[in-house]
Amino acid sequence: MGKTVKVSGPLIIAEGMSDSKMYDVVRVSDKGLIGEVIELRGDKASIQVYEETAGLGPGEEVTSTGEPLSVELAPGLISGIFDGIQRPLTTLFFKYGSRISRGVSVNNLDRDKKWRFSPRVRAGDSVTAGDVLGVVQETEIIEHRILVPNGMSGKVASIEEGDFTIGDTIAVIQTDSGKKPVAMLRKWPVRKGRPYKEKLSPDKPMVTGQRVIDTLFPVARGGVAAVPGPFGSGKTVVQHQLAKWADADIIVYVGCGERGNEMTDVLNEFPELTDPKTGEPLMKRTILIANTSDMPVAAREASIYTGITIAEYFRDMGYNVAIMADSTSRWAEALREMSGRLEEMPGDEGYPAYLSSRLAEFYERAGIVRLLGSAERTGSVTAIGAVSPPGGDLSEPVSQATLRIVKVFWGLSASLAYKRHFPAIDWLISYSLYADKMRDWYTDNVSADFSKYRQFVMTILQEEAALDEIVRLVGMDALSSKDRLTMETAKIIREDYLHQNAFDEIDTYTSMQKQFLMLKLIYEFNLRASEAIENFVSLNEILALSCKDRIGRAKYIEESKLSEFDEISKLMGAEMKSLVQGGEENV
Repeated sequence: MGKTVKVSGPLIIAEGMSDSKMYDVVRVSDKGLIGEVIELRGDKASIQVYEETAGLGPGEEVTSTGEPLSVELAPGLISGIFDGIQRPLTTLFFKYGSRISRGVSVNNLDRDKKWRFSPRVRAGDSVTAGDVLGVVQETEIIEHRILVPNGMSGKVASIEEGDFTIGDTIAVIQTDSGKKPVAMLRKWPVRKGRPYKEKLSPDKPMVTGQRVIDTLFPVARGGVAAVPGPFGSGKTVVQHQLAKWADADIIVYVGCGERGNEMTDVLNEFPELTDPKTGEPLMKRTILIANTSDMPVAAREASIYTGITIAEYFRDMGYNVAIMADSTSRWAEALREMSGRLEEMPGDEGYPAYLSSRLAEFYERAGIVRLLGSAERTGSVTAIGAVSPPGGDLSEPVSQATLRIVKVFWGLSASLAYKRHFPAIDWLISYSLYADKMRDWYTDNVSADFSKYRQFVMTILQEEAALDEIVRLVGMDALSSKDRLTMETAKIIREDYLHQNAFDEIDTYTSMQKQFLMLKLIYEFNLRASEAIENFVSLNEILALSCKDRIGRAKYIEESKLSEFDEISKLMGAEMKSLVQGGEENV
């Protein structure tokens, strides 16, 4: 047991802590405040406290639990709303009111609720770490698979079907060192990645239903992406859209230092959203970790580790998990504050020298992996982090450190947001390093022409950016008909394809097949219009065609009525042919 000698905000220094280890969880004072050892010098320990430290002084007792900061993993996680150290906010609200009292102690998961456990192995079966012992139907959407604990293997001595609490023994395994009871409840230290057999190279996209992402800058299942952008450019909306529509089995949303009103919107909105794949509420496959900007800064630092550990737990069951961290900049600010209080040598802009390595620790825990166990299974964690650079300056340390790690960069533009173009992802600065790796998937699952159309869109947008300089200097009339057609095609791509209304029932999500059909229409329009111009048809006549308006409204075609795209294509062919014949007669 130690005694405090210094209190500096969330940082406490205690002496007499020679028996402690790095990252041990401690209890501070008679209030029992939760803290974590983050530095050891002799018998002195620096402790970051996850609760308000007002009123503490020198001489307070500090007791080490001897265990690292860990999360509880068991049925009851799905639909849960937790804070940065996995305290259940709903339970705390009903027990203590709207403000969390200091030193409160509640179980992270409900110990009294009984779950129906159905075995998947029998007594006498040989099992190894990672094998599925049985399942619990946690929600209508998610089957919670209870695995053999890490480091355990042997024969099943006994296993029962029935209703159990998470702490009850559901099976006994005969190992080399004797019989070991197994419960549904597990604990895992948040700063340690969960083991797997092998990390694989991502080669399949995580389909999001957002056209600018899926077509131009796709993220792979098991990949990592960053969404940097200035205030008001729509980072949170992009992450909400991904949480709603991404092709992932489970969503872990970490509000890391977010404004309280934004987190309130999330907490109010998610329970009302319907999962498009099952028709059930979206919360039945979602876990929310809320750590608002007024909560203790140290808990903000822990929140993304809590989130990624829970994501890895469901990955080990064979699920594809997406974790949204909003925002890593505020997490880095918490890191900077703690580093300053520890009096460490500051790095660039006051951030600690280890900022890059800490960010890499988080993002590198994403990936698609071959799982432990005797059966051949895979699971994935896709990590998407929002970055909030001050003033939108992407040269600041957090943005630069993130860009060195991630392979997808969705750069948000304030100017696009001010023009009400959402998602405000700037196609001139964004990139995806996964697109070429996933070419075979697009060929097999969408169309062999998809990559060609994607390249066509990228080329047109880049040509528009080059021509835009000329237009500003001498005006649109100075361009040739071909260049004016390029500008018009780019306008169709920007306004009718890349612009997507998150609040429109049909436009909020676009399947890959519909994206392909929309691209095909735009490609055909540009090709036919180019041929018509060569046959002396004026561009104004082409732009006056009714098929152009139909192309613009194609994004509002329902997924069940995709045959309408053929009608628009036939109409375009007929109208263009009529124009060309008229042009030839005029000649």
